[in-house]
Amino acid sequence: MPRNETMPPGRPPCSTYRLQFNKAFTFADAAAIVPYLHALGITHCYASSFLKAMPGSTHGYDVIDPLSLNPEIGTEAELRQFLSALHERGMGLVLDIVPNHMGIGKALNPWWRDVLENGPGSRYADVFDIDWHPIKRELDNKVLLPILGDQYGIVLESQQMAVAYEEGNFVLRYGDQDLPLTPKSWIGILSHRLDSLDDQESIDVMELRSILTAIRNLPGPDERDPDKIAERYREREIIRKRLSALTDSSDAVRSFILENVRIFNGEHGRAESFDLLDGLLNQQVYRLASWKVASEEINYRRFFDINDLAAVRMEIPEVFRETHQLVFQLLGEGAVDGLRIDHVDGLYDPGRYLRQLQEWAPNEAGDERPLFLVVEKILGEDESLPDQWPVHGTTGYDFANLVNGLFVDPSHERAMTETYARFTGRRTPYDDLVYEAKKLMMRMSMSSEINVLGYQLNQLSERDRRSRDFTLNALTNAIREIIACFPVYRTYVSDRPGPVAERDRAFIHMAVAAAKRRNPALTGQVFDFVRTILLKQTDWRTERDREDQLRFVMKFQQMTSPVTAKGVEDTVFYRYNRFVSLNEVGGEPKRFGVPPEVFHKRMRERQARWPRSLSATSTHDTKRSEDVRARINVLSELPQRWRTAVARWSKANRKHRTLVDGQAAPDRNDEYLLYQTLVGSWSMDTAEQEHRRYVERIQRYMEKAIHEAKLHTSWVNPNQAYDDAVAHFIEACLDRSPANEFLAEFAPFAEEVLMYGLYNGLAQLSVKITAPGIPDFYQGTELWDFSLVDPDNRRPVDYAAHRDRLADVRRQCEAAGPDRRDLTRRWSDTLRDGRLKLYVAMTGLTYRRAHPDLFDLGEYIPLHTAGAKRAHVCAFARLHEGEALVVVVPRLVAGLLTDAKRPPYGADVWGDTTIVVPSWRPGSQYRDLLTGDVLEVETMDDHQVLPVADVLAHCPVALLERA
Repeated sequence: MPRNETMPPGRPPCSTYRLQFNKAFTFADAAAIVPYLHALGITHCYASSFLKAMPGSTHGYDVIDPLSLNPEIGTEAELRQFLSALHERGMGLVLDIVPNHMGIGKALNPWWRDVLENGPGSRYADVFDIDWHPIKRELDNKVLLPILGDQYGIVLESQQMAVAYEEGNFVLRYGDQDLPLTPKSWIGILSHRLDSLDDQESIDVMELRSILTAIRNLPGPDERDPDKIAERYREREIIRKRLSALTDSSDAVRSFILENVRIFNGEHGRAESFDLLDGLLNQQVYRLASWKVASEEINYRRFFDINDLAAVRMEIPEVFRETHQLVFQLLGEGAVDGLRIDHVDGLYDPGRYLRQLQEWAPNEAGDERPLFLVVEKILGEDESLPDQWPVHGTTGYDFANLVNGLFVDPSHERAMTETYARFTGRRTPYDDLVYEAKKLMMRMSMSSEINVLGYQLNQLSERDRRSRDFTLNALTNAIREIIACFPVYRTYVSDRPGPVAERDRAFIHMAVAAAKRRNPALTGQVFDFVRTILLKQTDWRTERDREDQLRFVMKFQQMTSPVTAKGVEDTVFYRYNRFVSLNEVGGEPKRFGVPPEVFHKRMRERQARWPRSLSATSTHDTKRSEDVRARINVLSELPQRWRTAVARWSKANRKHRTLVDGQAAPDRNDEYLLYQTLVGSWSMDTAEQEHRRYVERIQRYMEKAIHEAKLHTSWVNPNQAYDDAVAHFIEACLDRSPANEFLAEFAPFAEEVLMYGLYNGLAQLSVKITAPGIPDFYQGTELWDFSLVDPDNRRPVDYAAHRDRLADVRRQCEAAGPDRRDLTRRWSDTLRDGRLKLYVAMTGLTYRRAHPDLFDLGEYIPLHTAGAKRAHVCAFARLHEGEALVVVVPRLVAGLLTDAKRPPYGADVWGDTTIVVPSWRPGSQYRDLLTGDVLEVETMDDHQVLPVADVLAHCPVALLERA
């Protein structure tokens, strides 16, 4: 595959553009938009996983075959056409890979299917993280398969499952899926009524008896000897072919087998007739069960609590090599320039896995990080990536929350908190909500995993006379409490010799101390015992002691992350609705705003340590898009107006509430979330059809929100009455009839907030493109995007409209020439159409692509501001050798402007506000990349300054190149 020399293989991206591949967006579709992305200034596409996933997958995180491309996305030839389109323009590709888990739904994953047929003796038994000897003895050497919609006996006797014979195979059909039956269990079907066949001496009957003998001689599913396993696979295929040939040639044998199948499948209304099928299923290496028992008895590790995503044992070298074959091929060919690692915290040893990737990568220059790697990692407050990880940074959740905080007014935190408390009646501290939600997850969704940890810890305690008196219940409770108090997603203690890293020691001590404080009635000795093991400070009397204790530590670490993710992101973030623009993936809702000095400090640290970390503002995982958050942020500047507004709105909508179980629905907390969501996403399209779609989108969003909150309804235990009441409330609130008092008051308020929010969006965009890190664009967000949480943010992007809009912007730029002041003013006046956002994105990205070292290696310098409006401006410079770029953006614009329709530029807005710029020779000049203005610096108090009124004279943001 030819590659343009302007972008050498393996060069880190200057910018990335996320594409969500699925059957609605294919390789061919991606190839078609490459010219558009290049014109926009993008250097690398950032692709969701395009390995073979579950049919119909919209996201690709349920890979069922890591060795194949997803046929719904395209062929190898179509992939190569896409790559050629990139390489012809000097562009590259970063690929999202999913090492933690694979999709196993409907047994379509061939490796999982093989495990279901051959059990612990399967060639792929070590691929999946299965406990073959769990606490429940009935599951010894079996996999619990919680796929039934009701209790096993009810499903069985209602004939919802049935055996079927096809081409030498017996399978179990249930709904739209079929499961393999282990060959040893075929004996019951094939031998039932065997003596009833008429001619026992016929060749066909003798062949059938011979096949039965061959099956009986097959090595069992618990056989681990490699030679025996190979024999079983070889003989099983021979048996299948023999049986298929026999039933094709003998009508008598075929009829005999099909009649036995009918008998095994039982007769409706005769419970005893299902004994044969029940016995057959008890011989399988899986145990069928209701999906509701998964949380308590499941014995394979999952991705969070999703039964159809089974965790992979990537720590085993053979599994690592096998699952990465296609990925390594694409990297070796130069087709892929880097990797995004999904859910790195789920891995047994993330650091070791990442080192394996780097060790595999070609490395002619002796670079310790030859392969561009970013990890999906949620960092806790004041947490940084482990320094020893050979990566270039994260996927950008940390940046998204930092830059978002710039546009939240921290001075109004108390007022906003009080409004929330008065409206909802909720005053529970955020930390207490997190603690309770994490405990809820451990009881409701992950109790099986916690119980397993408890039993492992109990076995360890029994080996020492100083700890043997700790009861199983006390130990399990201690684990539960420590995880509930864990301050970060996980630690990274290794199973290799050596002390625990200081960062991990600190987090473990913090968790244990917090658990003790919350549980004064429990003996502190139990918590101390757990802490000692987690810190690897116990005495190992035998090698087995060492291995078992380390195994507990590693499994414990794999548990804290999903509990936190489900408890915080997927529960508390839908319960704690004080100010929902802060409730973002990787966010800290307690932190109300980020002052510029804090932002500058973090950016300088970022440039020093992780200059190639992604700078995201929207992703496929964010709870709401960057532009929705930018609008909601405006409310932090209008606390009194917001308090008055929500009180009036609630009063106007009182008649639309419904009584459910004696209480009004929606409750006040859900209603408060709805109003913020409407402010952030209020549709700018007045067409009736678009308004109808908007109403449906809000209904779907609120349905997800109330189910994730798990207070009145949930996915596991839906409350249809409450669901219907919320949907009705939304329908009534957004009714466009003249009699709707709420909408008449809401629309003007939302329109005003919208304008302020658009200015926030422009400022956020400018910072993202120029701050330390690699700016990442989620598909479609180069124009205004008001998407909510998935699946809303996976709606198809109208790239034809985007191409036309960009072509129009470029034509107008060419017509205007270097002086674009009138152009930016005109686009500011029509800000809603998105042209100015697109122009800022194109201009910034194109400049960044042309000056990669300035942003990759350049210093980040916070710039001092002075004057009456200094709190409303954020400015910094990027410096490298002789290059310099000064970035100036407004913030907290609602407090800056007297009229939302008045753009934040000009002398009447900024007055005497100035910025101190980097010192050059006297008379130095800067040229604004956006307007073409050339500005000469002034000297004031021995500093070189620029008046903000001149910098922002014709455009709401400025990118000033040293002229």
